[in-house]
Amino acid sequence: MATTSDLHKGMVIRHRGEKWRVVDWQHHAPGNWRAMVIIKMKNLNNGKVIEERFSAGEKIEDVHMEYHDAEYLYHDGDTYHFMEKESFEQVEVPQDMVQDILPFLRENDAVMLVYADGELSSVDLPTFVTLRVASTITAVRGDTATNVEKPATLETGAEITVPAFVKEGDLIRLDTRTGKYLERVKE
Repeated sequence: MATTSDLHKGMVIRHRGEKWRVVDWQHHAPGNWRAMVIIKMKNLNNGKVIEERFSAGEKIEDVHMEYHDAEYLYHDGDTYHFMEKESFEQVEVPQDMVQDILPFLRENDAVMLVYADGELSSVDLPTFVTLRVASTITAVRGDTATNVEKPATLETGAEITVPAFVKEGDLIRLDTRTGKYLERVKE
């Protein structure tokens, strides 16, 4: 058993007999009322997202988690295939489970398979990935002196905004949680 003070994003808890992944949480102490924790969570069975309030310090049931290093192999229709690095076992994952990471996923990329109570609950990319800019517009002379951003398409097909100095063919590092540009990487 855990309490609301043990919460963190990505944690899986059991609530009303179902498994929920914590998407976000916030401690709230409104004036002279008792403090509470507001949790935004996603149901692992049906994908429904709800917001629940718990008293601060209230006990919550956490779920046993296992993390397996894996590699993305290929996709076949709506099924994505991964290989666990330790056991070399291939795992088939439906597209709806990997929908959030698809814009940044390439073949042979390292991922983390997350199991909750022995059942696959999510596929997570590393927090930061390096990708090549496939196409972008050329910056206008003078625009590089300010914080001007422009659209860019990455090698995976994802579209993000980058600073004006980024050129086609550049390697950039981005945050997979937000999809935001972080820095240009030298080869």
